[in-house]
Amino acid sequence: MQQKSKLFLQALKYSVPHLGKCMQKQHLNHYNFADHYYNRIKLKKYHLTKCLQNKPKISELARNIPSRSFSCKDFLPIKQENEKSLSENMDAFEKVRAKLETQPQEEYEIINAEIKHGGFVYYQEGCCLVRSKDEEADSDNYEVLFNLEELKLDQPFIDCIRVAPDEKYVAAKIRTEDSEASTCIIVKLSDQPAMEASFPNVSSFEWVKDEEDEDVLFYTFQRNLRCHDVYRATFGDNKRNERFYTEKDPSYFVFLYLTKDSRFLTINIMNKTTSEVWLIDGLSPWDPPVLIQKRIHGVLYYVEHRDDELYILTNVGEPTEFKLPPWACGFIMDTNSDPKNCPFQLCSPIRPPKYYTYKFAEGKLFEETGHEDPITKTSRVLRLEAKSKDGKLVPMTVFHKTDSEDLQKKPLLVHVYGAYGMDLKMNFRPERRVLVDDGWILAYCHVRGGGELGLQWHGHGLGLDLEACIKTLHGQGFSQPSLTTLTAFSAWGALCAPFLDVLNTMMDTTLPLTLEELEEWGNPSSDEKHKNYIKRYCPYQNIKPQHYPSIHITAYENDERVPLKGIVNYTEKLKEAIMEHAKDPSEGYQTPNIILDIQPGGNHVIEDSHKKITAQIKFLYEELGLDSTSVFENLKKYLKF
Repeated sequence: MQQKSKLFLQALKYSVPHLGKCMQKQHLNHYNFADHYYNRIKLKKYHLTKCLQNKPKISELARNIPSRSFSCKDFLPIKQENEKSLSENMDAFEKVRAKLETQPQEEYEIINAEIKHGGFVYYQEGCCLVRSKDEEADSDNYEVLFNLEELKLDQPFIDCIRVAPDEKYVAAKIRTEDSEASTCIIVKLSDQPAMEASFPNVSSFEWVKDEEDEDVLFYTFQRNLRCHDVYRATFGDNKRNERFYTEKDPSYFVFLYLTKDSRFLTINIMNKTTSEVWLIDGLSPWDPPVLIQKRIHGVLYYVEHRDDELYILTNVGEPTEFKLPPWACGFIMDTNSDPKNCPFQLCSPIRPPKYYTYKFAEGKLFEETGHEDPITKTSRVLRLEAKSKDGKLVPMTVFHKTDSEDLQKKPLLVHVYGAYGMDLKMNFRPERRVLVDDGWILAYCHVRGGGELGLQWHGHGLGLDLEACIKTLHGQGFSQPSLTTLTAFSAWGALCAPFLDVLNTMMDTTLPLTLEELEEWGNPSSDEKHKNYIKRYCPYQNIKPQHYPSIHITAYENDERVPLKGIVNYTEKLKEAIMEHAKDPSEGYQTPNIILDIQPGGNHVIEDSHKKITAQIKFLYEELGLDSTSVFENLKKYLKF
């Protein structure tokens, strides 16, 4: 049965030269467009070079960089893993981990920003911002534009690059793994490139060119994880830097997006459920912006432009449906701005991305021909539904090996998120493929609170569906309770709530994200009903002496979104409750293992390191008493990739 993907391809037809007049006179209905993940930056892999090798500790800059070990023994007595010497009798995990962590650093490849503009490719090479001619992009023949070491940051990396229309300037956002804060540098391109300006705490930024061929940089300023101000700046002989817009509602945030044809700059003002878009003419950036549709509660929309038409993606109206391969779970928008085609990639947690192209003129979808990944034949993907307590059917996506026998005896790893109206991440992850190859069943439960079935699905979440999903899986012969494990991250890290201590977090308005979270979780400070309701499900408030499963918690040392103190307090209270329960155990009771793994850095969205991946898989195999020999040998191959 083909999976149906909701792609939205209806246009608002307005003549671009008269767009301003049309927008002011006519009320715009909401139509639908493909997807709002318009990432104009391509990815480039490169080897770590001298800049990173000189550092005494190599922390994780991206997915494939091993993070350093950090102990929390000063906080509380948490079980620590025993370190073993490199001897012949080490188990499979220790052997593979030793190989991974002792490989030369330059053999690890990391992913960073790359963008093509004109005849050049701009990217990061080692500790430098560089560019090379398009046809020489894979060679060592490049021009150094800026050395990141001049910023005196610890392990800097380029997160985003934007080039001015006529290539007089290039702007790059520089970050570190220790913080979500960033610095935007402006480099003047000449025979001797030099940094002309830098702005702190920049979130999004885009270039346009005015009527006098002057480059104008629009950027948003972020303070305490909140982004409310838009600035515009010029450089050279006519320098200026002025605040252009300030959002007064603290529950909203602002980001900029340049349409794929660079014709319009959009100012997107939104919170979790509502958005508003203003349009800036890319040919007249000093003119007042045009409002597309004022914010209406519950209405989300995004704007794109192609061939003198606006395309609007919204949650209002009926979508057009297109059939996609049954294995497709993840959608990645391509950077190609070809107005005749819409190239993109499809993938799944166990299948690498495959290219497809939607051709507008023919109204058809074309897939890349060539080598077919063997996982297509060696694994199965199933679309199931579980009936929740209130009768709602909750979709699930299940993966397992085709030749698996007696699935009831196979280990099961359940994935869940269910918050903020966001879909459960189902992009390719090598470690997930390794687990399926080793006989595991993977189940992705699309519980309410997420966005898989629209805004209404988001509005009725929080813990109603997970139990029904697991019971349905067991009832249909997928694994059994003693072989079932669960994994979740961020807002569902506690598997039943958005934070470990929801009540105290939502009552502390000094925290950077509390105000914009009020609509999502309620206001316990002013509403007693909200307070009592939150108390019922808040993980920290409901810890008590009882049986708990073994838990592996990963936290980050300087995460602004999830402060370490709260995680330590939660873990300490949990261990105390377990110890109290162990004083009067039932027959056969085994004390669960509670492991708090504190990683360095503070980037909430940074990809997983080798060490984190191997530690989590080791935890799964040890808790279930499974042989880990083959899985870690296979994992080593994928992590090298």
